[in-house]
Amino acid sequence: MRLILVTAFASLLFAAAAHADEDTQTRYVALINRAHDSVTSLAVAPAGSGSFSDKPLGVPMRGGGDSATIEIESDTCLYDFRFGFHNGRTMIYEGVDICRVGSLRIEPPAIAKTRRGQSFETAAEGTP
Repeated sequence: MRLILVTAFASLLFAAAAHADEDTQTRYVALINRAHDSVTSLAVAPAGSGSFSDKPLGVPMRGGGDSATIEIESDTCLYDFRFGFHNGRTMIYEGVDICRVGSLRIEPPAIAKTRRGQSFETAAEGTP
């Protein structure tokens, strides 16, 4: 009888722990580099937080259509993406909803600025 109670209690603890992590999900985002230059670095942050964390690309994503898929452990949907290019420029896409989109197209700066409006900016390498 005691073994049954211990097993039941352990099962309850396991279920509670599983429920606590239920909000965190693994999401996959395919990145397609349609820009002219290679993407050499990538960092993501919860939207508006500014707390970017690097995501390894392995090898640079060549411009013109190279792609990669990244994994994000997420308990939220909106993220900012910061791309570093071979030519030293950085580009930030703000407020990307990774729960709704499965892919993100990295566009040349002039096109991205026109299409994304306020959610796009470029900065010199090393600036926030």
